Amino acid sequence: MRSSMRLGLFAAAAALTASSAAFAAPTFINILTGGTSGVYYPIGVGLSQAYSAGIEGSRTSVQATKASVENLNLLEAGRGELALALADSVADAWNGEEEAGFKKPLKKLRAIASTYPNYIQVVASEESGIKTLEDLKGKRISVGAPKSGTELNARAIFKAAGLSYEDMGKVEYLPYAESVELIKNRQLDATLQSAGLGMAAIRDLASTMKIRFVAIPADVVASIGNSAYQASTIPAGTYDGQDTDVPTAAVANILVSQEKVSDELAYQMTRLMFDNLNRLSTAHSVAKDISLETATQNLPIPLHPGAERYFKEQGAL
Repeated sequence: MRSSMRLGLFAAAAALTASSAAFAAPTFINILTGGTSGVYYPIGVGLSQAYSAGIEGSRTSVQATKASVENLNLLEAGRGELALALADSVADAWNGEEEAGFKKPLKKLRAIASTYPNYIQVVASEESGIKTLEDLKGKRISVGAPKSGTELNARAIFKAAGLSYEDMGKVEYLPYAESVELIKNRQLDATLQSAGLGMAAIRDLASTMKIRFVAIPADVVASIGNSAYQASTIPAGTYDGQDTDVPTAAVANILVSQEKVSDELAYQMTRLMFDNLNRLSTAHSVAKDISLETATQNLPIPLHPGAERYFKEQGAL
């Protein structure tokens, strides 16, 4: 009898220990961003801080990557819980556009929210003489890492303007900071960068030498034929020496997760982002453009059920 009681007590204790261990298991949140000189990275750091403070037992990390395309492939492979990516890349991933860097449709992806817009920013050194997109012919330009969201934007813009890489004198596939350094050293004439306004790399270039922003006219944007691209403007004064508005294209950035992330975690990640917009704005000013009013608009993939629950609570769906 006593032996049976002891066995029962041991079993109960073991069950309690296992339950406690499961309850105390850390929640890992790996946030996939972009290059450290871009905008995704500081936004990722801001989110990481909010999650560390607001999700008990969470262990957050921020991973620098080649941005949109790499992020989406990593999410599909279960190697991250959250990522930032351009809306056109997200649509290509869902549809399995191989030319865009997706060998098959990525059907495990789930949207958390549409966030702030990326602006296509074409910047040239003043001494290059580049004033229009047509002037890029024969010039040396960097278009972002191969098959990155930025590089896909470059292909779309140039095609709509009747240009191709073959028209350029030299095409480099480099991240933001490296592109800027080559312009400073007179080894490049221009760079196309897709990012939030006020990005560090362009601010650095503008403070170092005279530059010119190349306009992307509204008719070129319309010729892309993709609703992810909208005609927009880089307001005067965004960068040193930029004293006029610059017409350009904008593409929304989407915060993306994947189906294996629990509904509760997705809910908390969504809630804490909107509860901490001031913190994110401190990390980077583009976060001021994140709002509940636009968070669920024009999403090319399904909402994560956890995020959907939050938006329903807020009356945003």
